[in-house]
Amino acid sequence: MPYIGLSTKEAQDRIIQYGKNVFIEREKQSAFSTFLEEFKSPLIIMLIVAAIISFISGSTISGVLILVIILASSCIDFVISYKSQKAADALANQIMAKALVIRDGVEQEIPVSDIVPGDIAILQAGSVVPADGIVVEGHDFYTNESSLTGESAPVEKLIGAEVYLGSGVVSGRVKIEVQHTGYNTKFANIVALLQKQETPGEFERGIAQFSYLITRVVIFMTVFVFVVYAIKGQDIFESLIFALALAVGITPELLPMIIALNVSKASIRMSHKGVIVKKLSAIENFGGMNILCTDKTGTLTEDKITVVRCVDIQGNDSDELLQLAYIDSSFHTGSRSPLDEAIVQFKQFDISLYKKIDEIPFDFERRRDSIAFEGQGKRMLISKGSPESILDITVVTPEEKIKALALFESLSQQGYRVLGVAMKTLEAEQNTFSKQDEQKMQFGGFITFIDPPKQDVKEVLLDLEKRNIEIKVITGDHRLIAEQIASQVGLVSKGTVEASEVDSLSDEELSEVAEKNTLFVRVTPLQKNKLIAALQRKGNVVGYMGDGINDAPALRTADVGISVNNAVDVAKEAADIILLSKSLQQLVDGVVEGRRTLANTVKYITMAVSSNFGNMFSMTGASLVLPFLPMLPTQILLNNLLYESSQFALTFDNVDEDVLNKPHPWNISFIKKFMFVFGAMSSIFDFLAFFVLYKVFSLSGSGFQTGWFIESFASQTLVIFLIRSRFSIFSKNLMGSRAHKWVVISSWTAVIIAWIVALTSLGKVFGFATISTPAIAAIIGILIVYYIAVEITKYFFYRKFATEARA
Repeated sequence: MPYIGLSTKEAQDRIIQYGKNVFIEREKQSAFSTFLEEFKSPLIIMLIVAAIISFISGSTISGVLILVIILASSCIDFVISYKSQKAADALANQIMAKALVIRDGVEQEIPVSDIVPGDIAILQAGSVVPADGIVVEGHDFYTNESSLTGESAPVEKLIGAEVYLGSGVVSGRVKIEVQHTGYNTKFANIVALLQKQETPGEFERGIAQFSYLITRVVIFMTVFVFVVYAIKGQDIFESLIFALALAVGITPELLPMIIALNVSKASIRMSHKGVIVKKLSAIENFGGMNILCTDKTGTLTEDKITVVRCVDIQGNDSDELLQLAYIDSSFHTGSRSPLDEAIVQFKQFDISLYKKIDEIPFDFERRRDSIAFEGQGKRMLISKGSPESILDITVVTPEEKIKALALFESLSQQGYRVLGVAMKTLEAEQNTFSKQDEQKMQFGGFITFIDPPKQDVKEVLLDLEKRNIEIKVITGDHRLIAEQIASQVGLVSKGTVEASEVDSLSDEELSEVAEKNTLFVRVTPLQKNKLIAALQRKGNVVGYMGDGINDAPALRTADVGISVNNAVDVAKEAADIILLSKSLQQLVDGVVEGRRTLANTVKYITMAVSSNFGNMFSMTGASLVLPFLPMLPTQILLNNLLYESSQFALTFDNVDEDVLNKPHPWNISFIKKFMFVFGAMSSIFDFLAFFVLYKVFSLSGSGFQTGWFIESFASQTLVIFLIRSRFSIFSKNLMGSRAHKWVVISSWTAVIIAWIVALTSLGKVFGFATISTPAIAAIIGILIVYYIAVEITKYFFYRKFATEARA
C-alpha cells in the first residue's frame, strides 16, 4: 500500500507534543547567560572573595586590580569559548545525521532530531535506524544491533517486527512506522547511562592531577604566610590580602583560556586541512596517538575496485559465470558493495527476462550473499562471497578443492581480491530461502578484482614512521592479499594474524600478539573491538579509522575514532574526528596539530607554575626575615596580570621537532620536578636580589619593593626563551625550535611596560618609588647571571630526566 506519511503541519504539532528525537537537548543560552557561567569557577569565586576583602579593608586599588583580572580573564575566556562552541556547532551541522522520510506524500531528508511518532521512515543498507518503529513494507531486511545488545550477528526483521533506534541496517530497503522517539525509545535508558559514565581522557585526568597539586601548594603557602605575619603583629586584613595575593600569584588562572585558545586554534587549522573535529577534547588524544588501526581499502589503496577476470576452476575465462555474478549483484536490495558495483560496471548483460525470487543478504559471519532467481527456463540459487565460505557450501572432490585453493592462492599472491561463486538448480515450488539452503552447491569459479595502491602512500607511511605512529591493518581480506598490498606500499609487516587465532588467545596473550604483529586478516567486527582493547591494555593510545557499518563498534572503543565524510551514518555518529577525504596525509596533519596543541598547553603550565612558584616561595621566605612586605598585594596582582597577559602568545609558539615526532603523554611527575627545580633556581636569585637591595643599597619599603618587582618580573618573563625548549638557545641542533615572533613581542612588551610603570611617576599609583641607577645596574647583573645559571641547570636537568621528558 502507498504511504503518504505525515503532513508538515502534523509533524510540527507532534514535535510540540513529543519533543525532539534527542536524548540531551542542549538548552540554547543567550550570550549573557553563557558569560555568567564563567563566574561559577572556584578560582573566580576565590578572587571575588579577595576583591571584597580588599574593598572592606580599604585597599581599593587591590580590589580594582583583582576585579580587572576577573573581568579580563572571564571576558577572554568567554569570547574564546563562545566562538569555539559556535565553530564546533557549525562543523557538527555539516555532519549531522539525516533520515529519509515520507512527508506530504514525497520522500525528503530531514534531521534525525525532527523525526516524530507516526513518521514513515525509509531505511536501506548503511543507514542508522533513527527511532523505534515497526517494519510496514519491504523484505530481506537485516539489522545489526551489536551496539545495543552486544550480539554481532545481523538480525532479520520481517513485516511487523520492531526495530530499535541506534541499530545499523545491514541489508534491504524497507519502510518503518515510527512508534517512539527520544527518551521514549527502548534503549534511551542505556544511552543516558553511557553518557553519565563517560570516562575522562588522559589529558582531562592530567589536568585534574595538576589542579590537585596546585591546590595543595596554594593552601599551604597562603596559610603559612598569613600565620607568620599575624604572629609578627602585622595588620590582619593586610596579612590576609597579602596571603590571598600570593595564592593568586601561584595559580595559573589563565589556564582554561590557554587550553580553550589552543584547542580552538587547532580545530580551525585542522578544518582547513580537511579534518573536522566533532569532539574538541579529542584533539589532545589525537596528538597522543601512537597506533593507528585501519582497513587497507581507501587508505593504502585507491578504493577504485575493478574486475580483472572471471575464471572457472581450470583458470579459464568464463562469461557464463560472470553473467551469474552480474545477476546476483544486480538483484541486491538497497545499497550494493563496491565489489557489486565493480561487477555491474565491468560488463553489461541483458537480464530483463530474469526475475528475482528471494535474497539471503550478506553478513559478516557467513561472508557471502545469495540470490534466488528464475528466467529463461532456469530457477537457480547463486552464492557469492569469500572463497573459503563458498568452498564450504559446495560439493567438490578433494582433488577439486586442492585445485581451487591453489588457484585462489595464486590469484591472491598476484595482489587480486578474489570472490568465489557457487550455484545450484532450485525446485519449482520453493519461493522463500534462508541460510540453510546454502548447501550442496556446485562450485563455479572465481572473480578477481584489483584496488591499486595509492600513488603517494609510501611517502605518507614514511612520514607516519617518522612521527612514531605505527600502522596496523585490520581487514576482512585474505592474508595473501593483505601481505601483497603491504609489500607494494612499503609497509613493513612484523607478522600476520588470522581471525581464528584472535579468538583462541586469552586477553593477556592477545595483547602481546596485537602489539607484536602488523596485519590482522579475515577479522570480524567483534574481533576488531578485541584487538583495539588488547592494544589499549598495553598502554597504547589507539586510533581507529573506518567508514562502514561493521566499523562502528571499533570507532567507539578506540581512543580516537576517525571516519570520513562519505561514510555510512552509523560510522560518522560513532567517530570523534571526520576526514573530508580518506587520506592518511590528513591524519598526519591532524596528529601534528594535536601534538602542537598539547605541547604548548603543557609548556604554559610548566613555565607558569615554576616561575610563579619561585616568586611566591621567595615571598614566603622573605616574610620570615623582612620587617616589611617584600611586595604589596597590589604589586603582586599587577605582576600577575602583566605576566599572564604575555603568555597568550604561547598558543602561537613553535614546537621542537622531536615533540612533533613522538607522542608525549601527560606526566604530572615531570611537571612537579620542573616546578620545584626551576622554581628553586628562581628563588635562589630572588634571595640574592633581596640581599643586594636590602643590605648593599639599604632599600626598604617601597624602594625595596620596586627593585624586587622589576627583578622578579624580568626573571620570570624573559626566562621563557630559555625553558620553552629543552635545547640550548645556543645550540645549532636543528631539532630545537625558535620562539615565535609573537612570543618575543609579547614578552618584551610586558617587561618594558612593567619597568616603565615601576620606574616612572606611574609607579606611585602602585606604591613604587624611585631607585638609583647603580641599583638598577645591579639588578640587570643579577638577571644575566640568573639566565646563565638556568641554561646550565636545564642541561643537567634534561640529562637526568630525559626519559620522563620524552616519555
